[in-house]
Amino acid sequence: MIGVLMPLSKNLCAALPLLALAMTMNAKSPVKVNTKSGTVKGVFSSDGKVREFKGIPFAAPPVGPLRWKAPQPVTAWTKTLDSSKFGARCMQGNVFGDMGFRDSGPSEDCLSLNVWSPILEGKKQAPLPVMVWIYGGGYAAGGSSEPRQDGEMLAKKGVVVVSMNYRLGVFGFLAHPGLAKETGRTGSGNYGLLDQAAALEWVQKNIRAFGGDPTNVTIFGESAGSFSVSGLMTSPAAKGLFQKAIGESGAFFGSSLAVKPASEAQLAGATFASSVGSSSIEELRAKSANELLAASMKNPIGFSVTVDGVFFTEDPNATYVAGKQAHVPLLAGWNENEGGPGMIFGKDQPNADLYKTRLTERYKGAADHLLELYPGASDEQAKQSAGDLASDSFIAYSTWKWLELQRTTGESAVYRYEFDDAPPTTPSRGAYHSAEIEFVFEALPSKNLPWRPEDTKLSDLMSTYWTNFAKTGDPNGAGTPTWPPYTADSGNQVMHLSFDSKAMPEQNRARYEFLETMFAKK
Repeated sequence: MIGVLMPLSKNLCAALPLLALAMTMNAKSPVKVNTKSGTVKGVFSSDGKVREFKGIPFAAPPVGPLRWKAPQPVTAWTKTLDSSKFGARCMQGNVFGDMGFRDSGPSEDCLSLNVWSPILEGKKQAPLPVMVWIYGGGYAAGGSSEPRQDGEMLAKKGVVVVSMNYRLGVFGFLAHPGLAKETGRTGSGNYGLLDQAAALEWVQKNIRAFGGDPTNVTIFGESAGSFSVSGLMTSPAAKGLFQKAIGESGAFFGSSLAVKPASEAQLAGATFASSVGSSSIEELRAKSANELLAASMKNPIGFSVTVDGVFFTEDPNATYVAGKQAHVPLLAGWNENEGGPGMIFGKDQPNADLYKTRLTERYKGAADHLLELYPGASDEQAKQSAGDLASDSFIAYSTWKWLELQRTTGESAVYRYEFDDAPPTTPSRGAYHSAEIEFVFEALPSKNLPWRPEDTKLSDLMSTYWTNFAKTGDPNGAGTPTWPPYTADSGNQVMHLSFDSKAMPEQNRARYEFLETMFAKK
């Protein structure tokens, strides 16, 4: 060491704060950020390349008198908040066996979010694109702490990733005449969707402090999260809060998770209240969360999204038809095997004769046309067609209709995909519903499967497409197979994501068009 102190140059003095930050980063010690509500202290990822903040409250705990109310502002804190651990997931039962969490367990006090912010090498870092994730689970289950939805790897591709918890089941979607009376509106419910909008408002107010650009926000989600994205594009509560949208498997069209009229949803809510011995909202609020959850688990997906007058002022289909939705770039699609033959066959062994019988029983006069589109000449073909019909009815049609309406009544680019990779499960489930999540997040190690090099390569490609789209509104970029926009002029091109990813003209348009006529008659 030099024993004589030399005068510090102006340049060195100016560099000292940056040097101190670099030393802090290399040590992987906690990092602090000032939000509008108070200071939060996160941690660095194990390799020091991403700052991670977890469990940041974005709204007041929806408990006591705030149960079944729109999310309220969070109370500011004065001491630094430890943001090294995920906040509790929202109240839910064990609805889906494939979900695993890294939080402290279900709680009503659950309105928190997480931020992954990359440390990029080079010159001064400009604000980065933001990707806000919305998990699926039928509005009955899910949480932002699932390992397959961890934002670290996406962040390393040059985006800030945010994920939030939102209320579920009876706590997030109960509609009731007493709740409507409290607000003076004809509708009620949709508190879980309002939570999502509140999280997006938090992003607008705070994300610059984490290195994100509030003017370049992409919302993306899977299953119920994808339905949410399609809804946020129509909602006054989310107007102007995002600039791009990605939907993975589902939208508010067709029969799955359909939006109910206010009267129908509130009648169902009143029936539930009576089943637990409550004649008023005050009596319902007095009940414990565990008691309400236990009663709701008799039909956990029985609480519907509705036209509440705040999040939805009309059925979203009407908004899209009128061209009043958000005119933002949209990337959406679904998986090859969203449903299975069990929708038609139940536990019975699939065979051609039973297939024809079940179609006639279920679809009456439409059965003959369905047999043309979903043929069942052999037992094997009947099994395949039953799965195709289940996939289309459950997810594919609604997502297809969303894409169609956005490109015909919207003003921005639309891109469509189909995920065709069959993860290495035993027995094989094909490209099943939700199978793409760990690919998008580059989180294959979150599942203990014998992943192949081809899976890893596909995961890298998908995360690149998704982050490219978040940056520019176009998934294409250097080193990726060309993904054409979804237009009639291009032959309705669909990017098939598999070991040999490539775009091809759509193949099953007649199926979706016929399902549209069937749904219109209901």
